Amino acid sequence: MLNTGDILETIKMIQEENLDIRTITMGISLLDCIDPDIDKACEKVYNKITKCAKNLVKVGEDIEKEYGIPIINKRISVTPISIISAACKGNPVKFALTLEKAAIDCNVNFIGGYSALVQKGFSSGDEELILSIPEALSKTERVCASVNVGSTKAGINLDACKLMGQMIRKTSELTADRNCLGSAKLVVFCNAPDDNPFMAGAFHGVGEPECVINVGVSGPGVVKAAIARAKNANITEIADIIKKTAFKITRMGQLVGTEASKRLGVPFGIVDLSLAPTPAVGDSVAHILEEMGLEKCGTHGTTATLALLNDAVKKGGVMASSKVGGLSGAFIPVTEDAGMIDAARCQALSLEKLEAMTAVCSVGLDMIVIPGETPAETISAIIADEAAIGMVNSKTTAVRVIPAIGKKEGEELDFGGLLGHGPIMKVNPCSSADFINRGGQIPAPMQSLKN
Repeated sequence: MLNTGDILETIKMIQEENLDIRTITMGISLLDCIDPDIDKACEKVYNKITKCAKNLVKVGEDIEKEYGIPIINKRISVTPISIISAACKGNPVKFALTLEKAAIDCNVNFIGGYSALVQKGFSSGDEELILSIPEALSKTERVCASVNVGSTKAGINLDACKLMGQMIRKTSELTADRNCLGSAKLVVFCNAPDDNPFMAGAFHGVGEPECVINVGVSGPGVVKAAIARAKNANITEIADIIKKTAFKITRMGQLVGTEASKRLGVPFGIVDLSLAPTPAVGDSVAHILEEMGLEKCGTHGTTATLALLNDAVKKGGVMASSKVGGLSGAFIPVTEDAGMIDAARCQALSLEKLEAMTAVCSVGLDMIVIPGETPAETISAIIADEAAIGMVNSKTTAVRVIPAIGKKEGEELDFGGLLGHGPIMKVNPCSSADFINRGGQIPAPMQSLKN
């Protein structure tokens, strides 16, 4: 039976508290597009994507109008292109340009999957694709790239960490005339999930169905408002409030995912519970933590409050949907979160504190702008540190940092839109070069031996 109070509450969440569906993402398998002729393979890739996703945006817009639920992004993820390109001779950038054309013709915001999985070493095609990432991202607007360099099962590929530090710097250099935007579309993972609907890390894993719809929900403003209404609640009661709020948010994601699946004629995959913030006022994860009692995000107690938030979001979401996956928790992207931007500007939030927070958040060091002079080896070491947290804790971690070419600590970089803006943060000046240049594989931890 419909409850009028619940309906009115949801309307208020949408109108006043920035509740939305952050993305519906169609995952598409490209395994049947493999061809030794790169031009034929690209043609197959284009034809399959445009056939599968031709109605994705229209269906999303129809659901928005009928239910009054904002769906901010419509996106596509595909099989890691390194798998497809391994069979071909030729520059993998051809695939990036094909993905770009398909994304434009389907009118989606982003397409993810210019990716490689190298946690245990480089297979045929992996290194070639990784080396092409800077060129691919500099020549496209909607293509996103990701590389998985570690896992709890395999350990950490330090050679891949080294290479990705170089690729991130080169990508920033090639897009320096566009505020280094290319690096904002490139993420390095440990324990990358196969069904993540969020960019820039989305790809369609090889164990996924032929075609699937995954949904990413949002709603930091809703959670903050719920805590604000409980002014005298203790921390146990706050955890319960967050769980109940996450339940309501997830039910909306389940509704949209189920409806999109039915209309598109493809299976419904998962709801990703992650609270994805924006630079808009009232849509910040940092402000949730501050509502719990912190003067500023980044002060002592930040990791504890973030751990509580992440856990409560998962518990509430799992009760609301039997199809939960992706990353599911709380994102802490600095340039995409109004509270994080403010905290970084006043230096309450440091890179070191952010690293500690990644041990308990949804993903990792996300959308952090660093000085343009930062050496590639330092970026590689940041990746290795973050991968170590993910490997040892059996969780997903990632690095999406943007070297601001030509800019120094304290200056600002502005991407506009959902990617936001933010201050260039301080990076430890001591060198990590000798460590990174050793290369090799960091062995998997004891907790990997579960068979």
